[in-house]
Amino acid sequence: MNIETPQKILIIRPSALGDVCRTVPVLDALRARFPEAQIDWLVQDSFAGSITHHPALNNVIPFPRKALARQLKKAKVRPLIRWLRTLRAPRYDLVIDAQGLLRSAFFAYISGAKERVGYRNAQELGWIFYTKRIDAPKDAHTVDRMLALAEGIGCDISKPSMRLYTGQDELSEVVIEYPNPYIVLAPTSRWGSKRWPIERFVELAEALAKRGTHRVILVGGPGERLQCAPLVELAREHPHITDRIGSTSITQLMALISRADLVVANDSAALHMGVGFDRQIVALFGPTDASLVGPYRRDDSVIQHLKEGDTLDHKDKANTAIMERITTEEVLTRCLSLIHEKTRV
Repeated sequence: MNIETPQKILIIRPSALGDVCRTVPVLDALRARFPEAQIDWLVQDSFAGSITHHPALNNVIPFPRKALARQLKKAKVRPLIRWLRTLRAPRYDLVIDAQGLLRSAFFAYISGAKERVGYRNAQELGWIFYTKRIDAPKDAHTVDRMLALAEGIGCDISKPSMRLYTGQDELSEVVIEYPNPYIVLAPTSRWGSKRWPIERFVELAEALAKRGTHRVILVGGPGERLQCAPLVELAREHPHITDRIGSTSITQLMALISRADLVVANDSAALHMGVGFDRQIVALFGPTDASLVGPYRRDDSVIQHLKEGDTLDHKDKANTAIMERITTEEVLTRCLSLIHEKTRV
């Protein structure tokens, strides 16, 4: 693709939080290729904190998805029209749609950019809005699929960087509040089939805290406390287990993870944040294909037990049995091995 040097570039990747976190290699590749360009990112407003502090980014363009949806339910279209006009106002030269859905492709089109890059096999016929369609096999890791878009316009993707950044204020708060070593447990997930049994997280938290070398910090979203009720109860009683479920902003969560000696998580945003901060991680996987959506280039961090006949469909409630194959003992053993390795280094 012979493209003139763009002055203004827009990345479109609104959601989900974990996917936003692992889209940063595209941003880094674009910045290296176009060092003088203005690079903005359209992201769901509630996830903006995950990329706000990235030095390669000029501006965050918040997509107020929930607010606009509420207005549309009331048959009020003017807020959406006003927002779409703000998207068009910067006059972008180049747009990269890393989401690959009809809505994100439409946003690329409405931006008015002359060059609109996306997947040739984009879902929901989104490809019709692109001027440049890139071949990116669906059997490739999601990060590699997104990087294919950057490569398609001449970016070097040979050394992808997953590095995330957090705010200095939030980082300072973490240093002051938790000066001693700690482990982060992220026991939640949107889908039930992706959740390791909460009782086993309780056993793991007790065992890790009992050693006395690390505090155990529990994290999760405000709407996920019910998933973690036994853990929340444990934290009330145990002096070395701290409940931060629902009490952190995204930037505070990132700051916590950035200093953790170890992150143990289901297939969730916290896991990919752990990768972005180059932490030791233990990734608990059930009915999802870790080769496609697992921690990028950290296959050895995954614990997953698949059997012949398993279907990798996380929306099927019957698949919760796959997560139940992971024992507390093997997760604890993996954790202790990583902690020992870090201490030895």
